[in-house]
Amino acid sequence: MDLATLRTFKPAAFEDAADGYRAAGETAGKAKDAVDIRIASGIRARLDGEAATAALAELKELAKNFHYAQTECGLVSTALNGFAHDMAAAKRKLEAAEADARAAGCTVRPDGSVGYPAGGQEVDGKVPEGGTVRGSGGPASPLADALYRQAANAHPNPNYGKALEFANRVADAVKEAADADAKWAPKLRALKADDDLTVSDRDWTDAESDMSGVHDAGKGYLDSLPHPPKDGSPKDNAAWWDGLTPEERTAWLSLEPAAVGRLDGLPSAVRDDANRVVFDERYAQHRLELASIPKPPANEYTWIVAGRYPAKVHTDEWMEWHRQYGDRYEQLTKSLKGMDRIQQRFDQTGKQGLPEAYLLGFSPDGNGRAIIANGNPDTAAHQAVYVPGTTARLESIGGDIDRMVRVWRTAQDEADGKAVSTITWLGYDAPQDVVKDAPFRHYADDGAPALNSFLDGLETSHAGDSGTHRTVIGHSYGTTLVGSAADHGTLNADDVITVGSPGVTVATAEELDVPRGHVWNQEADGDVVPDIGRWGHGGNRWRHYAVVPSDASFGANQMATDTEGHSGYWDEGSESLVNQALVVAGRYDKVQLD
Repeated sequence: MDLATLRTFKPAAFEDAADGYRAAGETAGKAKDAVDIRIASGIRARLDGEAATAALAELKELAKNFHYAQTECGLVSTALNGFAHDMAAAKRKLEAAEADARAAGCTVRPDGSVGYPAGGQEVDGKVPEGGTVRGSGGPASPLADALYRQAANAHPNPNYGKALEFANRVADAVKEAADADAKWAPKLRALKADDDLTVSDRDWTDAESDMSGVHDAGKGYLDSLPHPPKDGSPKDNAAWWDGLTPEERTAWLSLEPAAVGRLDGLPSAVRDDANRVVFDERYAQHRLELASIPKPPANEYTWIVAGRYPAKVHTDEWMEWHRQYGDRYEQLTKSLKGMDRIQQRFDQTGKQGLPEAYLLGFSPDGNGRAIIANGNPDTAAHQAVYVPGTTARLESIGGDIDRMVRVWRTAQDEADGKAVSTITWLGYDAPQDVVKDAPFRHYADDGAPALNSFLDGLETSHAGDSGTHRTVIGHSYGTTLVGSAADHGTLNADDVITVGSPGVTVATAEELDVPRGHVWNQEADGDVVPDIGRWGHGGNRWRHYAVVPSDASFGANQMATDTEGHSGYWDEGSESLVNQALVVAGRYDKVQLD
């Protein structure tokens, strides 16, 4: 990088190239959606057999190619814009220095030196001659500043000091441009994909590395963009997103997909795009890491004689393996089990009419988070948000997804042709132990603000002219969280269904922030949770009287329930499932009550 190159540098040329890659990424994204939603789902809906299975496998690989291309093109576009941003800043500094030099009668020469004219008071009858100075370049330091002032003050020609300042500014601008070039060149080279048609786990982990590299290099560029509001409401988030240019949106989706995917109030399609990138990268990362860990020894146990009786104990070999790898192996295995089930739901789109899935939240960290919608909530006339209870975690998300698939199928049949979206909301840290954790309310209180924000976000992002009918379904401890959300905020819902509830922290249905008569309850035969939980999470009507939704005094509509136990409420074809779906579809007249 030299002065001549910086002078002729055209940021617009790189910005145009960035626009081209952004357009290519958008085209790849549309192609992915066409393959996933229209073509593959059409095959699932109409065809069966070996040929269909083979075609779907090929289409899945094609969709992965398009998604990877979409992600990488977004990164290239953002990197080019980031490079243009940094170079434009350096060029503006150069142009300002040259303009100031001209105004002072100085000349910036092609080699970066600055010529200055004669000037100052005569010395021995002569005006001090002009000359040329060269800047030192690099950041200023106290020593450099002192030497500059000393030289400027000591020189008989006052133009010398001005020229030296201009020369330093020119040198600084060129160095800044050289640093930008050196910083961005390897980042852009790293974005070159493998020369094959297979998108492997290694490719996705490389994409995550690419994202990190571009993010680090592009910090100045990202900082220059409008940032999402700190602790903003869903409406604030939506206003921020609506105010971004297409280039700015691409930058945020490319460099901060997890942050974008978490923002309530953004369009569901945007959140899905962001979270799918996070999902694919973490899915690949987890598989590769698990494959790198030695499998547990086959001989896990052995027998020893302790006293007069034999005892079964872990082998020394297994204990050593467990010490080194056990906890991480278990964490990865559990997380991948949940991710496999989420991917399975993606792959079911179109089967028996099942709509596209939207990933509205995802994280494999800790016990994991996942928010999965059947159908687009933004265009649905009826929405249902299901909050699971104790032991809910990413590992077991498959069962919760299946429950909302069944509710969707049944409610869609009852919705008079209007669109339905059912959502599994694992957006909180659920208690993991019935005895040690479930009796405590803080899990519900900690998760309630997130549920309130999510529901408000559904209201904000909905695109229908006539609004939407929203039902919140809580199961077990999930009903406690729903009650806490109503107790600590405004529950943005039209109906609440409590299922196997141990108590909702309030004593009456009127306290659940929905219209009178729109709280519904189910308690199955053999479900002991309502009675056991009463003394932990029941609302206090009087000092010694804890009330749960199954109590007549609570005031909920008691729906007929033909299933048994604590987990059968969504059994296929059951009256319990049908009654939930009728509420979701707004068909209150058909709900069977006890």
